[in-house]
Amino acid sequence: MTGSGFEDPSADVLGQAAAAFGLLASSARLHIVWALAQGESDVSGLAERVGGALPAVSQHLTKLKLAGLVRSRREGRRQVYFVADPDVVDVVRLMVGRLSDRAAPARRLRGL
Repeated sequence: MTGSGFEDPSADVLGQAAAAFGLLASSARLHIVWALAQGESDVSGLAERVGGALPAVSQHLTKLKLAGLVRSRREGRRQVYFVADPDVVDVVRLMVGRLSDRAAPARRLRGL
């Protein structure tokens, strides 16, 4: 127990968190998760939205799926992807939202 009243997480939990953050450290994968947080999509829709090549977006989705951050289901011939864990969406929205808020005053100043 630490002085703050919180118990340290296990090494396993810390390892899982580090792996998830490691995957989200790629701006392309972060953009994909951000896009999927707004709604599910197939790989071609994601590639168009994030500005990536189809094979690259597909590889990123494979990594995100293996980590359990993204899941998919088949709809006819296409795979539809969605975020597997709503808590991941919360973390991504919080971080990106905070950074966007911090950048907003600087953009307003440059526009003067």
